[in-house]
Amino acid sequence: MSIESDRERLSQAKMLEWLQRDLQMADMITLYLSDKEGGHDHGIYCALIPFGQIEEILSSSSWDFMLGTGVPGTVEYYEGEEKLVEYLRYGSTSGVEPLVIDRNFYEMKDSYREISEEFRLFHNLYHDKVTNKYIKIDDEGNEDTVVLVEPNRVQIRLKEIRQFLAVKEMYLSIQFDCRERSAHSLEKLGLKEEWRDQREKLMYWEHYYGESNGPNSNQVFSRLVGKRLVKPLPKSKSGLQGFAEDKKEKHVEFIIGIDDDGNEITHTSDPAALANNFGANPDALHYLTPVYFRKQVLGKYYQQPSKYSVEDSLLRCGGLWCMEIDNHHDDKVCAWLGDLGRDLPHTDQLYWRAYNIPPEDSVSKTYFKRQILAESTDSNRPEHLFRQRYQNLQEICKECLGWQLLLPLDADDDYHFQGLRTPATDEQRDFDELVLSLTKILIDSLNEKRLNTLIPDDQRTKLKGSIARLEAVLSSRDVEDAADCISFLRKLQSLRSSSAAHRKGRSYRKIAKDFGVESQNLRDVFTKILWQALDVLTYFTLLVRSGQIEPEVIEQNNVEEGYAILDELGGFCESDRTDGSVNHDEAIYGLRSEP
Repeated sequence: MSIESDRERLSQAKMLEWLQRDLQMADMITLYLSDKEGGHDHGIYCALIPFGQIEEILSSSSWDFMLGTGVPGTVEYYEGEEKLVEYLRYGSTSGVEPLVIDRNFYEMKDSYREISEEFRLFHNLYHDKVTNKYIKIDDEGNEDTVVLVEPNRVQIRLKEIRQFLAVKEMYLSIQFDCRERSAHSLEKLGLKEEWRDQREKLMYWEHYYGESNGPNSNQVFSRLVGKRLVKPLPKSKSGLQGFAEDKKEKHVEFIIGIDDDGNEITHTSDPAALANNFGANPDALHYLTPVYFRKQVLGKYYQQPSKYSVEDSLLRCGGLWCMEIDNHHDDKVCAWLGDLGRDLPHTDQLYWRAYNIPPEDSVSKTYFKRQILAESTDSNRPEHLFRQRYQNLQEICKECLGWQLLLPLDADDDYHFQGLRTPATDEQRDFDELVLSLTKILIDSLNEKRLNTLIPDDQRTKLKGSIARLEAVLSSRDVEDAADCISFLRKLQSLRSSSAAHRKGRSYRKIAKDFGVESQNLRDVFTKILWQALDVLTYFTLLVRSGQIEPEVIEQNNVEEGYAILDELGGFCESDRTDGSVNHDEAIYGLRSEP
């Protein structure tokens, strides 16, 4: 490197500027660093310092907490001739505590950095082991990364650090030791061996130049060593119950009507300002005033099934909050004004307000019976009925067969089941995704392995696809009324294959016409498909209960995982797929539908 660039590095001006920067509450603060690349050696470590030791700590550049310390230990001392041993939680009597613990296993196992258990429990942090991040879930269900652990660096968000310091009545000490080296001599660099120290508010450091002794006696180095303290927040800002100040709840105003001039009438959703059936605020608007929203408001929640659950008359965010909703309409969602203010976090109230519409008609009959008349009544929505009948089928299969006709979805595929619904829009993307989900549940999940055991050996090797196997089982047992079920499944498979799974072409236009896509909007088409899917679930349930697909007394053979393409289909099937492949269930449907 040039003399000018080495002189700049040795001055450590940039490092000092970075260490002195203004820290913002949302900043991720480096509390552990081991960077030894190139011509430098930068090290950072941290400690928690009791209030009473601040001046002493800032009188020296020496680290008050070293790597490898902060673990349990003992101290031995005498009282007279009696030897006493005292257990020390952090291995020291200084009162200094660790926040990041350096774990080392004598080079026989990989070392790593561990975050103080007290800090993790204080903020109830979830450890994502894949990304090595520690995540905090707030009262509204939002997830924030608080700690990021990398092989040579640990960063923690300042807000959570200062909250923790508040109740600990401690300061954070960020200790640093940064060294730069140059092959040039002090003389060439225009420097001289010198030392200086400085303190500014809650920071103390020393900086000096020198020449190394030994084999590289001409090597020049500079060292910047010291510490910076970070003060705690007031205890009222700690977020800990008992210390934290009461939060002033915010409530959004929602549209509850239209006046004679066509202007929107809005009203606060604050439950404390509403009338109820117990005599509160008799002159105010009632808690049970219906508020209406476009159905798209639920899109956010369907898109995050690991966090939210949209159920029959209920919206849930894990175990944090839930709100009863009237989701029994084709094009809208309703909720009580008071529930919006009581049950929804403020950020979600703002989100719902963007979809708020003036009142239309009234709440659904189902919701009215449940909420006002306190009557138990079933939903008539296909998405709600689908869940019920699917779960009922699972129970019947377990009871009557001992195995599942439809294999449960893996955890990574469960979102297909959780998000199945009538679409809120006529978007092709929504339609394709829902067709894909329904196919995953009804066709891809057919238990081929079990079905194979119910098919004679001479037929089994000729079959390809789960629908063909189901059809063979039903045919071999002379099951009646199977044609409609098999036909629908083949059509659904063809629709998925020609739309969601591959580029749309002639095959899609053909099957789409059969489902009425050309003459109806996509919402109505999929609603019709979902009703047909319900008939399939009902048929499966009756089939299992009837005992018609119970295994016969036949020898059980090992079933091969793959089968050759049907010979009789060779040369007869055209393909719109880019890879030239043919879906056999789709091909069978195509051949059978030819005039």
